[in-house]
Amino acid sequence: MIRLCLTALLLATPALAQTPLATQDGVTVAAQTIATGFDEPLLLTAPKGDARLFIVEKTGRIRVIDGGVLLPEPFLDLSDRVSTNSEQGLLGLAFHPDFDRNQRFFVYYTGRDGAITVAEGLAGDPATLTTLLTVPHDQADNHNGGWLDFGPDGLLYIGTGDGGRGGDPWGNAQNPDVRLGKLLRIDVDAAKPYAIPPGNPFAKGGGAPEISAIGLRNPWRAAFDGDQLYIADVGQGDWEEINVLRPADAGANLGWNLTEGEACFRTADCSLAGVTLPVHVYDHSQGCSVTGGYVYRGDAMPALRGRYFFSDFCTGNLMSFRLTDGAAQDGVGMDAAAASLGQVSSFGRDSAGELYMLTLDGTVSKLVPSPN
Repeated sequence: MIRLCLTALLLATPALAQTPLATQDGVTVAAQTIATGFDEPLLLTAPKGDARLFIVEKTGRIRVIDGGVLLPEPFLDLSDRVSTNSEQGLLGLAFHPDFDRNQRFFVYYTGRDGAITVAEGLAGDPATLTTLLTVPHDQADNHNGGWLDFGPDGLLYIGTGDGGRGGDPWGNAQNPDVRLGKLLRIDVDAAKPYAIPPGNPFAKGGGAPEISAIGLRNPWRAAFDGDQLYIADVGQGDWEEINVLRPADAGANLGWNLTEGEACFRTADCSLAGVTLPVHVYDHSQGCSVTGGYVYRGDAMPALRGRYFFSDFCTGNLMSFRLTDGAAQDGVGMDAAAASLGQVSSFGRDSAGELYMLTLDGTVSKLVPSPN
């Protein structure tokens, strides 16, 4: 495989032109390019209180920008163990809440056999990387999910896809014995490799004990805002959706493949009993694949605090809403006249709460207030 050489990658300066994306709450939000040349970037994140930016590349590396400079050596290189077919790859990264003290980090990737793998390591010592759990995923190479992060309860949350192809042909998402199409929750501090939180719905039997919620299709980016977890779940042929859960909602059924969005899937009528419906949906006349983001809590655009930002992989538009009384309100949606960044693969958030957008062509842009 031809590898891109990033050693000469140049970071953009604030003097470079910005791309206005949308006006929300009286603020014109623009995308300011800060770096280009990454190899299919899928995530930008940072440990608490750490000014560095960590960028995850699909092909297996985690790169670091420190003080505006791209470091020549990656934080981690898993290129030799990651499968990158279709939607596979190095997909997720999370830092332990006490990373500044214990240097523990966690990654989510698809192995050479296609299995979803969650592993733990210590910064600066790749040899410490140890597999925590694997989920077999050998029937298709799409719908791998790829998100993990710590919740306010100190537990590690993991979002898996339903196993691939269309329509969940193996019935994984609604099967409590299978960890595909699920939100998992484990305690990485109570035992090795992990303990099962007693609040998990199948902690005492009846299903896979790691499961916290069922009914996901292909969650592509989730994010905590306080105790609320926003989950963007990629739809099938008609609807894209965003769900919101709290840790106390363990046992929730997010619907797939009984439902797609708020609609019954494949049948004109279905029972919605016990299904937690999304807080926001949009149809495929407006996009094709939701890219989840974050609730803004930064200082650069105070008028936008509390607004959830997201995009669509096909349109590249910036969209948002505010969650009020459990419902998405004050939304800013697709705008054919608005600028598009292209194939938005992910959002990112730094330790100060400022947001970024990543595109599959290798560009990282920061969301900033436009001076125009």
